[in-house]
Amino acid sequence: MVERRGRAHAHEGYDPQTIALVVVDMQNHFVAEGGLSEVPAARGIVSNINNLVDAFRRAGGVVVWVRSTMSLEGRGSWPMFFDNFIAPERSRDARAGLIADTWGHEFFENLDVGPDEVIVDKDRFSPFSPGASNLDETLKRLGVDTVFVTGTMTNVCCDSTARDAMMLDYRSVMIEDANAARTDEAHVGALSTFMSVFGDVITTREAIELLEGS
Repeated sequence: MVERRGRAHAHEGYDPQTIALVVVDMQNHFVAEGGLSEVPAARGIVSNINNLVDAFRRAGGVVVWVRSTMSLEGRGSWPMFFDNFIAPERSRDARAGLIADTWGHEFFENLDVGPDEVIVDKDRFSPFSPGASNLDETLKRLGVDTVFVTGTMTNVCCDSTARDAMMLDYRSVMIEDANAARTDEAHVGALSTFMSVFGDVITTREAIELLEGS
């Protein structure tokens, strides 16, 4: 990658006020013990996400909390996915667990979600998918040109979000130790592919240092 790019990182020089920290799917459905789509490693990244949130607030950056929001019918039922990639006996529960105002839909309780921060509901893996959410419009209105992506799962919704951001000409960065997958292989594989052609991968400490040093 260094040989092809001519440098270690694709992007250099950050203005905190044009960066959005995008936190993806850190909901009970995925994070809490007993969540139907539980990713145990996701509980281990909560402190790093909270540290990033604090750093973004101090630097004047934007924090966006993205949550999967489904329904039992209509567009939000997403039959292409739930009817073909989820076993029939689990499909209804998988949808129902992400319906608004349910326990599974709520953000994990240990996350530091600010009362005035942006919350975006999506009905596809990536909030940048056509019609999935208003994230692109929201970020453009706020003057954001760079996204730091965190959350779960690294290799599904986070990777989809970060890739789509780059396709829409945002500078896209995934935070290695603030993303979580079900296996180390899935986590590392997704980050490796992303870093090769889509964006940068940095650690929580590096991200905070970038914010504080800008």
